[in-house]
Amino acid sequence: MAETRQLVTSLDPVWTRICSEAVEAVRNEPLLGALVHSGLLHHATFERALAFRFSLKLASGEMSEQILREIADEAYGASPELGAAARADLMAVYERDPACHRYLQPVLFFKGYQAVQAYRIGHWLWQKGRVDLAYFVQMRVSETFGVDIHPAARIGKGIMIDHAHSIVIGETAVVGDNVSMLHSVTLGGTGKEDGDRHPKIGNGVLIGAGAKVLGNISVGNCSRIAAGSVVLEEVPPNTTVAGVPARVVGKAGCAQPALSMDQQFRAE
Repeated sequence: MAETRQLVTSLDPVWTRICSEAVEAVRNEPLLGALVHSGLLHHATFERALAFRFSLKLASGEMSEQILREIADEAYGASPELGAAARADLMAVYERDPACHRYLQPVLFFKGYQAVQAYRIGHWLWQKGRVDLAYFVQMRVSETFGVDIHPAARIGKGIMIDHAHSIVIGETAVVGDNVSMLHSVTLGGTGKEDGDRHPKIGNGVLIGAGAKVLGNISVGNCSRIAAGSVVLEEVPPNTTVAGVPARVVGKAGCAQPALSMDQQFRAE
């Protein structure tokens, strides 16, 4: 096991750093030793650690840790892109969230990150036609983390959901790469219509706390949606929208709003 870990970590700088931080965390706070060892240091790879976390957090009287662990291990083994997305999401949180100072924090403590990784397994199940199991994952993610993402929704890489209270993302929603959103964001429909009915969020978009984006509308690349806004119409790329209902109030303010996390509006 030690030789395997040494080989794997030498090829995976993200996992190498997580393990190094884990050793330091135990040294600084021995009372966390069991949690850190079982959650991180006991595992040979990042994917194995994520599978363990998935099973631990979502297990219930209806579904055991063992079964959930087998599901997650199968997903990560069959789809390397799940691990790649998890690494991109981890870097997104580390680089954009000022409260994140170590790689291990999202994996162990940040429910937004953990909820997105669980959604990704649910989405994998959905794509494999295992619809009811995907719905079970959605239910448990909602119950455990307060994040409700339909397993059919399509979400890109480099996603950061800060705080993650009351996030809702509907069935036909599409979220691009490198998107940041804060708590209480809804990507929803406008009524009882069926079919393609949810927003399409471009790459690099920043969605402020409490914003509601409703209907089958497009939000252009690198745009900003101000906190508390209700967006009912298309949002052009590289713009800032605000208000109820939301209107264009200026340019985005920078090339990559989701990366800068700058939510201040400056009159032009």
